[in-house]
Amino acid sequence: MPRLTAWGRLGRARARRPARALARRWRSSLQLRVLASTLTIGLVALAAIGMYVGELTSDGLFDQRREQLLSEATRSTQQAQEFLSASAADTFTGVALLLEDVTTAQRNGGSGERDVFLLRAPGQTGVGVGATATDRSLVELVSRELKQAVVDDRQHWQSVAIPVGGGQVEPGIVVGQNVDVPMAGTYQMFFLYSLQAEQDRLDFLLRTLAVAAVAVVGLLAGMTWLVTRRTVHPVRRAAHVAERLADGHLSERMAVRGEDEMATLARTFNEMAESLQDQIHRMEELSMLQRRFVSDVSHELRTPLTTIRMAGEVIHGAREDFDPSIKRSAELLATQLDRFEDLLADLLEISRFDAGAAVLDAERRDLRGIVLQAVDNATPLAERRGSWLHVDLPDVRADADVDPRRVERILRNLLVNGIEHADGSAVEVTVGVDATAVAVTVRDHGVGMTQDEALHVFDRFWRADPARARTTGGTGLGLAISLEDAHLHGGTLEAWGRPGRGACFRLTLPRRAGIRLDGSPLPLAPADDEPSVAETGPLRNTDPAALPDLPPMTGEIAIVSNPTDPVRTDVRTDDAAPTAGAARRRS
Repeated sequence: MPRLTAWGRLGRARARRPARALARRWRSSLQLRVLASTLTIGLVALAAIGMYVGELTSDGLFDQRREQLLSEATRSTQQAQEFLSASAADTFTGVALLLEDVTTAQRNGGSGERDVFLLRAPGQTGVGVGATATDRSLVELVSRELKQAVVDDRQHWQSVAIPVGGGQVEPGIVVGQNVDVPMAGTYQMFFLYSLQAEQDRLDFLLRTLAVAAVAVVGLLAGMTWLVTRRTVHPVRRAAHVAERLADGHLSERMAVRGEDEMATLARTFNEMAESLQDQIHRMEELSMLQRRFVSDVSHELRTPLTTIRMAGEVIHGAREDFDPSIKRSAELLATQLDRFEDLLADLLEISRFDAGAAVLDAERRDLRGIVLQAVDNATPLAERRGSWLHVDLPDVRADADVDPRRVERILRNLLVNGIEHADGSAVEVTVGVDATAVAVTVRDHGVGMTQDEALHVFDRFWRADPARARTTGGTGLGLAISLEDAHLHGGTLEAWGRPGRGACFRLTLPRRAGIRLDGSPLPLAPADDEPSVAETGPLRNTDPAALPDLPPMTGEIAIVSNPTDPVRTDVRTDDAAPTAGAARRRS
């Protein structure tokens, strides 16, 4: 098979464009589908009715004309027989002239001019006087079958096509019957009638029906278009207004005209929009009051907290001189003051995110250094809890435009969360990089979590087990703040877990601001869990040789958006053997 040239492929592509445009128009337009369906059904119905009426009329005209011609042919045959029987011709020449006279005399019948043939009947013996015809060129229209049928001395007929010159033909009918000719024996008398007049009437009727059908189709198309427009237009308007409402234009409303069902729809839609606008405004006011309350309370508590902190430090410094019970109280006071201060700091940070005032101070940094710094800070906690910290770093630089303070806070929260729930097992930290993104996974082999818990793990103040003691002193806002920090970078923070098998958190950040993530360099679930692409996202090429050198960042980046991408979760079935001991890392 010959291959298409570039011009051939271009021509085929251009030819497919109208088809694709029509297909898109067909799928997106209810009015077009209703109009096309109505016209198709109407055309099919009219065609069926036209064919039925045409056949019925044609059969009726033919049957009526045939009965008329058969009666006329019977009368003409009887007249010819009487004329022949009354003839006194006694020679063959006289009989021949008699046949000519009969043929000529019967040419004009009651329904107009016709052709007459007097042919000798098949099977006759003896001397004949020949055959006569008004038009000998048409004698061949009398078929052998018709001649044989007339032999039984009964009237028979047959439809024929009469040539009229120029390759044109007219419908006709041949009627035959036997007559007795003196001295010559039995002859067959045939009458040839033209049915062109009836055909003309039938054609006129069909043309009239066709014109009427076109008019009906046009009227049907106009009525359908008008009805569907009056029905679809309000729906389109409602869809447009709904889109405007979804975009935040809460004052958008539909126009109300009349008192019909569409007007009722418009009024009901407007009432719904009014109710939604009122509820949204009330929720916004309540949310603003809540944010202001949290912010004001957090700021107001700083002053008494500072005073309590100073007094607590004095008491904590002199605890060696106290009784054991008072000494223990002083230590608890210092610990709870630390938690209280962390809670206030987290509340203030959440307030900044809610107000849209969080700013990203991005700079070009190697993510490996930030990871090592976070691991070093978490090492004392891991030693106290009996967990190992395993760090796996790539051989190439993992440069990205990030805010080091926020990224280090995300990693610190993930590491503390992993160590707290590892129950003395290993906590694995892995760094991955590809052409557009960097990623960090924090994997523990502790109590794990269910899929439903993974959906809520980033909610504020949410805990999978409210009865579980938080011995390391979390505030319940760390993972929520981490998620906001990840979104502030334009990245994602995802969670995976399986009860009794541990959990994994994956942070994915774009290497440059404005890059839209479509996957991650690292998997979220372990390989033996066989996760689907929909749950963990597509993986990309992480070959170091394929990583391009990004140009240096210039200027300062400030992002005030607050995306709310959903957290993807996954489950697995593998077992991980926990280990314990001092913290270690490898690169």
